[in-house]
Amino acid sequence: MTTPRFLLMVFFVLAVGAAYGQGTVPTFRYRMGQSWVTLPGRNPAQAGTQAGTIVIPAVLVPVRLEFDARRVAGKPFTLDAAADVRSVLQSPVFAKAPFGDYGTTQYVEAMLHATLGANAGTGWHTLLAQPEVRPLTVEIPAGFGYVLTSKRTGTALGMADAEYVERAIFQSIAHEDGKLVIALTRDTAFYTYGDATVCCTFGTHGVDPATENSFVLASYLGTVPSLVTEHDVQPLTQQLAEWVNDPLHDPLFHVAFRKPLPSGENLVPAWMWPAEEGVEHRGCGGESPATRYVLQEPVDTNDRSDLPAGPAWVARTGGRTWHVADVALMGWYTGGAGPYSFPDAHRLQVAADRCPARPVPNPATADEPAPPPAVAPVPWQGTENRHELIGYWTGDGPGGTLLRLRDVSPQWDVILVAFANVNHLAPEGTMQMHVRVRPGWPPLDLAQTKEDIAWLHSHGRKVLISLGGGGEYFTLANQDSIPNFVDSVTQIVEEYGFDGIDLDFESPSLALDPGDTDFRHPKTASVVNLITSLHELRAHFGPKFMLTLVPEGTQIPGGYVGYGGQFGSYLPLLWGVRDILTFVDVQDYNTPPFEGLDGEVYQVGSVDYDAAMTELLLHGFPVDGRAGEFFPAIPADKVAVGFLTGEATPQRVSGAMQYLITGKAPAGVTYPLRRPGGYRGMIGAMFWTVDGDRDENYAFSNLVGPQLHGIP
Repeated sequence: MTTPRFLLMVFFVLAVGAAYGQGTVPTFRYRMGQSWVTLPGRNPAQAGTQAGTIVIPAVLVPVRLEFDARRVAGKPFTLDAAADVRSVLQSPVFAKAPFGDYGTTQYVEAMLHATLGANAGTGWHTLLAQPEVRPLTVEIPAGFGYVLTSKRTGTALGMADAEYVERAIFQSIAHEDGKLVIALTRDTAFYTYGDATVCCTFGTHGVDPATENSFVLASYLGTVPSLVTEHDVQPLTQQLAEWVNDPLHDPLFHVAFRKPLPSGENLVPAWMWPAEEGVEHRGCGGESPATRYVLQEPVDTNDRSDLPAGPAWVARTGGRTWHVADVALMGWYTGGAGPYSFPDAHRLQVAADRCPARPVPNPATADEPAPPPAVAPVPWQGTENRHELIGYWTGDGPGGTLLRLRDVSPQWDVILVAFANVNHLAPEGTMQMHVRVRPGWPPLDLAQTKEDIAWLHSHGRKVLISLGGGGEYFTLANQDSIPNFVDSVTQIVEEYGFDGIDLDFESPSLALDPGDTDFRHPKTASVVNLITSLHELRAHFGPKFMLTLVPEGTQIPGGYVGYGGQFGSYLPLLWGVRDILTFVDVQDYNTPPFEGLDGEVYQVGSVDYDAAMTELLLHGFPVDGRAGEFFPAIPADKVAVGFLTGEATPQRVSGAMQYLITGKAPAGVTYPLRRPGGYRGMIGAMFWTVDGDRDENYAFSNLVGPQLHGIP
């Protein structure tokens, strides 16, 4: 679909000018190491011919966010930043504070002096003017955000769609020539790409494409739940710092294209996350300052699935202590001279390590069997106790080799083949097999795959075909498309001999339409037509046909804190197929923070989160927090938990399964099960992926498989 974003594509320019998309604040090009980068302000080399001080006009916009997903006395829950304006004006954002070797000045100027070093000189200054204050109210409809509250502390944290908020703000603020717009929210975190599983950050920055305004959007943190570890202006200074490092960033462009925009954005050599004590490098951070997804800093301690947890530097001004963000300087990214971090120059003491080049798969090895891992799989020695190990198979072995279906560990009871996806060249609803299809690779050996499925059947295993997958958009909006879906899925199941299907239609697929508020009587066409299609498939194949659902966190647990859009979008589907459902396993990895039934907030990566989110299904919950809209409990023998190899640890998974099934809590768990003895009938654990488990020497299946199979 053509959008105004397409009109924003501009040529890469090297100097300040009125080029379209270049923002409202003056910028200059500067060489750091082997890279040219864009920075805000005026080039210090010009200080000899022009005034050495530049003052950037600012507009401070305290935003009142009204969340329709949570209402109090019939009115939207409100988080209003108006009360925080005085604090921000007194903070190092606008007031001068001592920054060691960089003088007593504002945060932005001190950072620029740290970036430029001696080249800045003593007479060069870039300051933010005292701002014009313009309050603004933004309504957050259901489906674009929700509110988390802590029963224990009475505190709240808003969660909002960053792009939606940005668009809403700049519908009210026109082009502000030469000014920096600072939009201030209160106690709110953001997700991006319109997908709450891409979470979290406390703001964004860059150039708004609709108005061309240079802007920073960030939260002031006052009273928030205890899982938030940042304070006061720390999020605002982090976004200001990232704006300094990349003033021409266009966040809305990346929502549409998901690739770098050659418009003057600062692109740097791909960098690795710095190592932590006891932890090796955490992977590649990208080719831009801060991460591309949620703009987190290299010094942050959490990955992109969590709330930011960056270190703070304490600044003192006006008789008060402030927390400002420790950040990486451009020299760290480009390999230039230090310092590499600011304000704490000791935070990063060496330049970034470069991401290793991605290995290029060799099509010649695509059919070669995967080499045996260093550890042998534990043989099946369990009993038929109904607890199962469930895993997705992609066929990808080390180095591009083939992990055949018959070569998976005997601990796996149910194997989900990934994927059959949407055939976009065929009529709506048509699905096609799409396993291990890469450019230049030979196609999947269909005869071998069929043989392997039959072999697994002979050994008592079930094999399903998973439909969809991350990044795939599925819609069944037209009733006339139901036969396309039913016929194409039927053909795939019958041709390969699958035992059934698994639905992995992730956001934005199946998002609920505005006004669709009753999970028992859905109005969203794709959901209604899909329910009809699934019943037709069951009628065709009979009662042995297996149907499983693998929703993201937003699609079921999200329905507890809000209902609309992606939040709770699987609830009407789950309700509509409850009589033909084999099991549902919510992904405990593609998910933002949510509330548990105890009224506390949990985020991914702990047994507490796994237990709290799973018990929403096992116990039932009021949809959108409304007592009159209760989603009933799903029987335990139809519930599993989803984990990600590489993100979860075998010990955490083992602890979560022990707690949920037996009620025996591992050390440190705080979430109280509503059923203290656990849920003995619960199926077990699902993993993405079987392949990843094998690459990790069966670390998960060798521990969790025997555990599940041994629980009476």
